[in-house]
Amino acid sequence: MNKFDDLEIFARVVACGSLSAAGRELGLSPAVVSKRLRRLEERIGTRLIQRTTRQISLTEAGQGYHERIVAVLAGIEEAEAFVTRRSQQARGLLKISAPTSFGRMHIAPHLKAFMGANPDLSVNLVLSDRFVDIVADGFDVAIRIGELSDSSLVARTLAPVRRILCATPGYIEAHSMPQSIDDLDHHVCLPPHNNDPWKLEGPDGPLLYRPAGPLATNSSEVIRECVIAGLGIALRSTWDISEELESGRLVPVLPAYRGSRNVAVHAVYASRRFLPTKVRVFVDYMSELFGPRPYWEK
Repeated sequence: MNKFDDLEIFARVVACGSLSAAGRELGLSPAVVSKRLRRLEERIGTRLIQRTTRQISLTEAGQGYHERIVAVLAGIEEAEAFVTRRSQQARGLLKISAPTSFGRMHIAPHLKAFMGANPDLSVNLVLSDRFVDIVADGFDVAIRIGELSDSSLVARTLAPVRRILCATPGYIEAHSMPQSIDDLDHHVCLPPHNNDPWKLEGPDGPLLYRPAGPLATNSSEVIRECVIAGLGIALRSTWDISEELESGRLVPVLPAYRGSRNVAVHAVYASRRFLPTKVRVFVDYMSELFGPRPYWEK
C-alpha cells in the first residue's frame, strides 16, 4: 500500500465514524486500519484522530488535513475517470492503408456510419496497391488481402476471399467454354497486375497456372475492366465482381477450380498490447460488417 492508500483509509474512517466500519468497506481488519492510520500520523508528525473504544474524533490538525486530502482524493478520482473515458472513446486521427479497389468498394461506402458512431475521430484513408510499412509510414492499421507470412505485426482476419475464373458470356460464345485447365492454353487469359501465377485449388488439389495473355498492366482495376469488356478470362475475387456475377455480365469458368482458400482480408497493426481504442473500434466495425460470410457473397 502506498501513501495514497493511507489517505483513502483516513478519509474512509472519518466518513464511516469508526475503524471497524471503514475496515468492512475496504475489506481490511480494524487492526490493519489502525496500523495504517498510525503510519500516516508518524509520517506527517501529528495526531489526526482521537480514538476511544466507542468512537473517534478529529483533532484540529486532523480536521484541516481531512478538508485538504478530500479535495486531493476527489481530484485523483476525477483524473482516473477522465482517462478511463478517453481510453474507451475513439478520438484523434486514424490513418488507414487499404488496397485501391477494395478500399473504394468496401471501406469508403461505410465510413459515414463508422464516423457517425465515432464523432471525435478523424480518418485518413490512403488507397494504394503498394505494400506499405505501417510503422515506418505512420499507419495505425492496414487492410491487406492475401496469404500473410510470419511477421512481428498482428493480423486479424476480417473476411474470407473467394476467387473464381470468369469471363463474359460474349467471350464464351465466341471462344467456347473451357472444359479443363489445359484448355486455358487456347484462350486469352489475363495475368494479374503483379504477374503472379494463378494459385488454384481443384479436384486434384492445389496447382499453379501461369496465364500468358496479350495484356500487361500494373493495375488490378484495368484487369477488372478488361474482363468485363470481354477481352478474356481472369481470376477475380467475388468481392470485386459480385454485382457482375449477379447481373450475368460475367459467368464462372471452370467452376470446379477456385483460388487458394488461404487468401483472406486481414487487418494488420503493430501490436496487440495497449491497442489504441481508435484501432480497436475500426477493426471491430470491419469484422462485424464483413464476417465469415461477407455481404458480397449473399
